Parts: sequence; structure tokens; C-alpha cells
Amino acid sequence: MPSAETTRMSQPEPEPVRPTREDEVAAAGVEFIGGPLGVRALVGRSWWTPVRVIALVMLGMFALGMVQKFPCYDGGWFFGASSQYTHACYSDIPHLYQGRGFADGLVPYFDKLPGDMDYLEYPVLTGVFMEVASWLTPGSGSIQHQEQVYWMVNAGMLMICAVVIAVCVTRTHRRRPWDGLLVALAPAFALTATINWDLFAVALTAAAMLMWSRGRALAFGVLLGLATAAKLYPVLLLGPLFVLCWRAGKWRPFIAATGGALVAWLVVNVPVMLLAPEGWSKFYTFSQERGVDFGSFWLVISQHMDTPLDTDVVNTLATALMVLACLGIGGLTLTAPRRPRFAQLAFLVVAAFILTNKVYSPQYVLWLIPLAALARPKWRDFLVWQACEIAYFLGIWLYLAYTTSGDKHQGLPTEGYQLAITAHLLGTLYLCAVVVRDIWLPERDVVRRGGGDDPSGGVLDGAEDVFVLGHAARPPRHADLDGEQPPSVSWGKEADSSL
Repeated sequence: MPSAETTRMSQPEPEPVRPTREDEVAAAGVEFIGGPLGVRALVGRSWWTPVRVIALVMLGMFALGMVQKFPCYDGGWFFGASSQYTHACYSDIPHLYQGRGFADGLVPYFDKLPGDMDYLEYPVLTGVFMEVASWLTPGSGSIQHQEQVYWMVNAGMLMICAVVIAVCVTRTHRRRPWDGLLVALAPAFALTATINWDLFAVALTAAAMLMWSRGRALAFGVLLGLATAAKLYPVLLLGPLFVLCWRAGKWRPFIAATGGALVAWLVVNVPVMLLAPEGWSKFYTFSQERGVDFGSFWLVISQHMDTPLDTDVVNTLATALMVLACLGIGGLTLTAPRRPRFAQLAFLVVAAFILTNKVYSPQYVLWLIPLAALARPKWRDFLVWQACEIAYFLGIWLYLAYTTSGDKHQGLPTEGYQLAITAHLLGTLYLCAVVVRDIWLPERDVVRRGGGDDPSGGVLDGAEDVFVLGHAARPPRHADLDGEQPPSVSWGKEADSSL
């Protein structure tokens, strides 16, 4: 029996996908502006191209997210311990302007900080981002005024990152540009965009995904290395890429990507590592020593125990669960009837990290939103997940309001917060489940139903398989597509008459 290879479709190249014609939720959502686009619509032939429309929508939603923070901007960050929580407008940015020495002109990683945090606990490139924003913040006026300006400067820089993310997602799948609206209109994106500096790493990761989809492996690696120098999670994408390149036999692009990522990370980190080793290592030691924290299922378990879980035990168990999840994703990749799309596996591995981690800050949802839009561009499933994330966003702030309001007990008690954590976990697991189903039954994948293979896969798109296991060597089982006939497929270069 010949080895299985990527499916080849005998159909002509179809026109760009209009979600309003294939997605019932998207079609219903545009009724208030005149209904779905018709076949004669001049989309892409005028100034109002999908990229420009989505970029403008992202700017509008980001601005609404800033407005949502104004109750804190006007006083919640500065007066009353629980006000910033009852208004759900908390942000780390103004608090860390003084708390991490930027107000005093201290140099991150090199100058020791007063207080309980002796050095900045962020990766180097994020520290550079924070420092540049401090240079743009006037040092005159009250500390409150400086913190307000610092937040506004960071918000402006993060807004640029948000637009980059939306544009990159829009361009990654050439035939599905309107899927970028999932990112631009995601309510959790607007609510969490200015809580912390995560958007910087997310923008670099989105740009890396775009480069890989264009077959530029080295550029992908460099951008991914820079993203990892800003936040740890982007390095996880090399795992799925390794298994996909193994299945397709594409070792040269993988080596170029890995080498580019390593060199880029070293260029950013080595100078600080050599000149300020204690400050450079703070991010890694802090991550290791940090106890069970908000948002994780570990916290729910700890709150039901008389003795809190030991940090070393949690680190070991969380690492073991992540390794098992990665092994499962690897096994799925090699046994799926059709090679999974890169975006699908990227979403699954980052989601696994989030689900098994000992902390889940509300802005971590930003890591998943662009990947979810590429992995499962279906409005119903995306909005179900977003609803769960909004529930968690509100739940954590109301819980903090409850714990900081003293005898007033304003907010959400522990039991309610545990329900919010459960909603986040179940919502993420739900989206993971439908992505796994799409991998196992590729004809259910809305990206592939039009006849494409892997538009975000770059050199993997349309490539032949050279190493497969189990189900990958057998024809697929077709699901019932609501009475529709599944697309005609042939496995390998030619069908094997002996099957």
C-alpha cells in the first residue's frame, strides 16, 4: 500500500469565501446593514478592501475598550482599593509605572527595585517596550498624571499592535480575508487589550504566522524568536511545526525556522544575560516560584483543600499534563486521515498550555483569539467561547472586589468565582473539541470544504505526506454534512486499486 499523501482536489480554484453566504450567524449579524454581500459586490475593487475595513473595525473596537477603562482612568486606579474591580477596568500598566521603577528612571534588569520585586519580572523585549513607553511619558506633574499619560502612551502603541494582528490574520488565509473580523470584533479582545503588554508578543506571532503562510520560513523564525523574547508562549508553535514537517518531510524549512528563532532570541537576550544576569533571570525564576494563582483549575482544587498545594508539586504536575497534551497533539497529527492545518495545531498547543498552567490572567485570551480565528473560523463556536471568556473577565474582577471590600462583601464570593473559572475552562475545551473534530473529520473543516488544503501552511500547503501512522493510511470517514454530498477526494497521487 502506498503512503498517504495530502488530498488533491480536481475542482477549479473557487472564488474568495464570503462568510455571510456560508455562515448562518454571520449572515444574521449583517441584516442590520442590509444583509449578506451579493455576488456582484465590488469587494476588493475599491478603497474598501477587506484589509482596510477590518483594520478600521479593529481601531473602533480598541477605542471602545479604552472607553471601558475610563472609570479607572478618572480615579479607580488611584482612589479606593475595590473601585477598579467593581468597574472591571483594572490595568497593570499604570500601577507598574511607579512600581517597577519607570517613574524614577531606573533601567529594567540592571537597576534593583525597591519593594518585594527586586527586578522587572517580564521578558527582555517586553521590558524594552515598557521602557520606550516611559521615554515618551513626560516626567513632570503629579505621579497620577504621569501614570495616566503612561497608560495612554502604551494604549497607543498597543493599538498599533492590534491593527497589525487584524491585518496579519486577514492576509494569512488568502481566500478567507473576512475571517479577520472574528479578531476585530472579539469582545474579549477589546476588554483585555490594555490590561498588560501581551499584544506586543501576539502581534509578532501573528506576523510570524503570515510569513510562514507565504513560505518564508526564515522570516517566520526570526519573528517567532522575537515574539518569544517578549512572551514565552510563542515558542510552543515550533512543536506542532516539527510534527507537521515530519509528516510532510519538509525538514529544510523547519531547520531554517528554528535557526531563525534561536538567533533572534539570542540577539535580544544575550546582552542582558551577560551584563545583568540576575535581572535577566528574574522572569524565569518568578515563573517557577510563583504559586497557584487566579484563573487556573489548580486554584479551584486548592480552595477545596485544607492545605494549599505545594508549588513544586504543581509545577511538576502541570508540566506532566502539558507533556501529555503535546504527545496527544503529536499523535493526532501523525494519525489524522489528512494532515492537520498548522493553525489548528497552533491553537491546540497554546490552549493546552493555558488549560494546564497554574495561572490564567484575563489577558491571556489574547494569545488564542488570532489562532482561533484561523483554526475554526465559525462564528457560532467563536462566540460561544467568547461568551465564556467574558464571564471569566467579569468574574475575576467581581471576585477581587469581594475580597477587597472588607465587611461590605461587594462582588462575587469564592463559589461564584469558581463557576467563572469553570466557564473559561469549558469554553476553551469546547473550542478545542471542535478543532479536534475538524482534524479527525477534515470534511467538516470549513476552511477545507471549499477545496483548499492548508492556507496557513506555507510549504506544507498541498505537500505530499512521507510519514504517517494508523488512520492516516486509510481513506477518511465522511460525516453527514446536513444532507450535502462530501467533496470528492483521492488519497495519494492515485487511488490504490487494492484497497
